[in-house]
Amino acid sequence: MTKHTGYSKIKKSAKARKTVGNVVIYTLLTLWAVMVLFPFYWMLLSSVKSYGSYTSEFIPAFFTLSPTMENYISAFTAVPLAGYFVNTLIFTVSTTAIMLVVTVFAAFAFARLNFKGKNVAFMLFLALMMIPNELVIVTNFVTITTLDMRNTFLGLILPSVTSVFYIYLLKENLAQIPDELYYAAKVDGTSDLKYLFKVMLPICKPTIITIVILKVIECWNSFVWPRLITDDANYFLVSNGIQEIRESGFGRENIPAMMAAVVVISVPLIVLFLIFRKKVMAGVSRGGTKG
Repeated sequence: MTKHTGYSKIKKSAKARKTVGNVVIYTLLTLWAVMVLFPFYWMLLSSVKSYGSYTSEFIPAFFTLSPTMENYISAFTAVPLAGYFVNTLIFTVSTTAIMLVVTVFAAFAFARLNFKGKNVAFMLFLALMMIPNELVIVTNFVTITTLDMRNTFLGLILPSVTSVFYIYLLKENLAQIPDELYYAAKVDGTSDLKYLFKVMLPICKPTIITIVILKVIECWNSFVWPRLITDDANYFLVSNGIQEIRESGFGRENIPAMMAAVVVISVPLIVLFLIFRKKVMAGVSRGGTKG
């Protein structure tokens, strides 16, 4: 009876510690979530406040009883936001498509093909990740300017069609596929390209989706390079367009309309991530495991 009582006390004590631990963990997670999500809430709230209501608030209100869509209309009519969207879409789709082709073939070559100096070449290739991005931007700027490709989509796209990190990530996934599959396919007379597209890419689909989504986000949020290489508003992306709106005076004066433009720009990426979040998590976790 005494042993049973002692066991019960130990069990209750362990359960109490677990409960307290869970409370602490979820409390910290809740605080973290509030800190992360509050700027998005404030951005959305400001975008649905009228200009008069926003400017008349001596103490900012954390909610509004009279939301309006007027700011969203102003964001598209007062500035060429739709044109910035089209430019960004062209840039994002083109860059991601070319990058995916380059990444797939480069990763396949390093993961499956055997050629002299492969390991040395891959090591040198990875060493490129150690080069500061600022040095690469300077080199790319000089090259694009020399080739007279400023204020062109080609000048925007070309420096972004390769990524050492994405090639490394996909290469590690392709290398996890058993060699026996490759040798069996070669015995059956399957070409390397057919093996790549029929066997390897379907197996690594989560990683490929992850790479595509990350590249889309990277392109959509691209700011420094488009800012350097374009000074013609006809080639501005949404990030540079928003900066131009702010500097022109419209965004500084009409903050609610500025927030509406930012909401419109942010929504596509948020929706994209919510739709493919499971694939992204699966691709990242697969890239960090072996076997």
